[in-house]
Amino acid sequence: MLEYNVSARRVDAHGSEARAKEAVLVIDTDMKGRRDAFNPAELLLASVAACMLKGVERVTPMLEFQLRGIEISLHGMRQDSPPKMVSIAYEIVVDSDETDHRLELLHKNVRKFGTISNTVADALDLSGTLTRKA
Repeated sequence: MLEYNVSARRVDAHGSEARAKEAVLVIDTDMKGRRDAFNPAELLLASVAACMLKGVERVTPMLEFQLRGIEISLHGMRQDSPPKMVSIAYEIVVDSDETDHRLELLHKNVRKFGTISNTVADALDLSGTLTRKA
């Protein structure tokens, strides 16, 4: 089993920080919000995106999949009572000349082998598409 460690601390009433390895991430914990930091919901969406991007990096060499770039957009829906995320929709756009079948294969592998995306998908509706850049 792999294990991960993160520590977090309150800096002041306007923000906090999380640390992992040698990285520091400023977190928006200000009740009024901050434009220069991710809030917890945005961190969750970013974590799903990072998982998918890492999955692409993992499977493209195995599939000998050629791509020039990839972008992921996510949209989360939160209910108020009780407060929780209920769905995340994503759109993966790949800049590639691979066939539609190979794009489907990439999407299938990204969804199948993502630690964070699998965890999140067990808790809420996680759905989306993978398309070719126009």
